[in-house]
Amino acid sequence: MTHSYDRGQTVVVEDRGSGFGTLLGILVILALLAAVWWFTLGPGTSTSSRTGNDANVPAPTVAVPSSS
Repeated sequence: MTHSYDRGQTVVVEDRGSGFGTLLGILVILALLAAVWWFTLGPGTSTSSRTGNDANVPAPTVAVPSSS
C-alpha cells in the first residue's frame, strides 16, 4: 500500500508589526506625565499667591461724608 504525502514547502511569515503601538503608548504616557506636571507643579497651578513686595500697595480709603 502506498501513501501519497504532500511534499510542498510551507513558509511561515511572522509579522511583528512596525512598533507603532509601542510608539503610540510611549507618547501617551509622556503626554500624561506632562499634563500631571503642568497642573500640579508647573505654570498651570491655580494658586493665587502674590509675588513681589506687598508693602507698596496702598490701603483702600473710605470717604467720610462731611457733617453740615
